[in-house]
Amino acid sequence: MQNHRLRSFCQSIFLATLLGVTSALSSATTTLAQDSQWPQWRGPNRDGVLAFDNFVEDFPEEGLEMLWRMPLGPGYTGPTVAENRVFVMDRIKTPKQQERVVCFDAKNGAKLWEHTYDCQYVGVGYEAGPRASVAIDGSRAYSLGSMGNLICFDVGGGVLWQKDLDKEYKIRESQRMPIWGIAASPIVYKNLVIVQASGADGACMVAFDKKSGDEVWRALNDRAQYSSPILVKQAGEDVLAIWTGDSVAGLNPNDGTVHWRFPFTPRSMPIGIATPIVHNNMLYVTSFYDGSLMLRLNQDTITVEKVWAKIGQNERRTNALHSIISTPVWIGDHIYGVDSYGEFRCLEAATGERVWEDQTAVPKARWSTIHFVQFPDAQSKRVWMFNERGELILGELSPSGFSEIDRQLLIKPTTPQLPQRGGVCWTHPAFTKDTIIVRNDEEIICYKISR
Repeated sequence: MQNHRLRSFCQSIFLATLLGVTSALSSATTTLAQDSQWPQWRGPNRDGVLAFDNFVEDFPEEGLEMLWRMPLGPGYTGPTVAENRVFVMDRIKTPKQQERVVCFDAKNGAKLWEHTYDCQYVGVGYEAGPRASVAIDGSRAYSLGSMGNLICFDVGGGVLWQKDLDKEYKIRESQRMPIWGIAASPIVYKNLVIVQASGADGACMVAFDKKSGDEVWRALNDRAQYSSPILVKQAGEDVLAIWTGDSVAGLNPNDGTVHWRFPFTPRSMPIGIATPIVHNNMLYVTSFYDGSLMLRLNQDTITVEKVWAKIGQNERRTNALHSIISTPVWIGDHIYGVDSYGEFRCLEAATGERVWEDQTAVPKARWSTIHFVQFPDAQSKRVWMFNERGELILGELSPSGFSEIDRQLLIKPTTPQLPQRGGVCWTHPAFTKDTIIVRNDEEIICYKISR
């Protein structure tokens, strides 16, 4: 029965290809410059896929070369890179509570500028610091803090406009502040910057004019959560795919019209962090408590249908994949990701059935995390894996198993993000054509990974 379902699934994908249906994710575009290095959350196309492939085949005997390191405060924000600048955020607690946006020179690590603003965390758990990655669009950069401070900068450091989303959209007043704060990274589309704002009065999602900061549209009355939106292609149209605290939805990014909405109400609380992944017109999400959901992105109309969903008894007794922070990777007919207690798994994408489980890439622990980055060749099994112990792993993934090529400790775990197990490194790294940039709660470090 499983083999029959897999053959049917593969045949439908092959037919879609013959009909000229383009992969939703690879077709989706934003106004972010494609020759930028790592200008937004999960890279140039927001899909965790590298735009270049001139990296080492294995690590030098003496280890990867460190190019620079600079001090940094605590925070979950993964660095982004464009215009030869590195952007990241952290938190300052004394003499008063502030969030900070910092810009470094990508070549030598010199601090080019910083911007601090008062920001007291109220009702936000895990207080290490900001969550969302800075989005760079040409000469502008957009930061979003944990309490909803949205700021547009000139990349040279000047503030062009700013919004206090908490006040303007009554987030705390309406008791809509997520327990872990505002976390989804902004996305730039044409003349808009779009955020999961968690606002009241139908403002779960809000789009602003990227030059003026004026509101252009708002959509959905869902509770917000932490998953960053992506762009997909359906029936020849750009669709903003978002995973909120109550549903997976597809919006017209131009005006916020809801094309489709698939209810996905959590059985405990909104906790979705992983970004939706898309492959061959299928969209997949995974949650710590609520398991896995696979939707088909129809291409004759802008609609979706459920392919399968799997949920275990609880976060310990899981089915398919119950991921927390880590966004899985989809290669060929299989999905690879980290389950609730660090179980590294391979799933059959057609059915969600588990193919194998591995415990060598990351220690077995609650919320264990690996960030996966794929090579540009869609057929490549090779991936970069940055785990929560601060280790960079070069490996290959296939239905036969996980094959480790090399591994190196790049940065030590620190405790502000999580005091358990000696600390963690939960922030996503950034890649350029020559380097990887990683951070913890004390510093940011750049290594050479090109040949």
